[in-house]
Amino acid sequence: MTNLYISGYRTYELGVFSEKDAKIDVIKKALKNEITSFIENGVDWILTSGQLGVEQWTVEVVDELKMDYPEIQQAIIFPFLEFGSNWKEDKQIKLSELKELADYIESTSHQPYKDPSQLKNHQHFLLEHTSAALLVYDREFEGKTKFLYEEIQKKQEHSSYECRLIDFDQLQNTIQNENE
Repeated sequence: MTNLYISGYRTYELGVFSEKDAKIDVIKKALKNEITSFIENGVDWILTSGQLGVEQWTVEVVDELKMDYPEIQQAIIFPFLEFGSNWKEDKQIKLSELKELADYIESTSHQPYKDPSQLKNHQHFLLEHTSAALLVYDREFEGKTKFLYEEIQKKQEHSSYECRLIDFDQLQNTIQNENE
């Protein structure tokens, strides 16, 4: 295993509307624990799409982990050209800062957004170029990540693709472990 795809809930799906929300610290801690485990088991590259929420927090976590694991690389693979260009200015600035942390930046479609097929092709590309996925996703609380999770399940029918979930119980355990 060398490439890990990380995704999950968007900020608005978690009710996170501030960079200072305590939920972010909990999610980052859980991500750090899982990513560390993957790195120690042979992952070389972490891939995300740059989406608001879990994917952007992942970029920050991986950057922190580079202190202990300087060999780890991270890529942001956008679904289409000019991804995020219609976001509010503060979110565009944040995305620009995160791009500076990436070792590789590309988009699967080299055209601006035109239709949903670009998103589907992007998802397919990332699943084909990774051997495992880590999702911050709880099957009882669906969000946009549901579609990715369903595609991973289809892929698992024909391959040994690994998928780990960080669900709300695990996040709660992360909080409790910090308080002990």
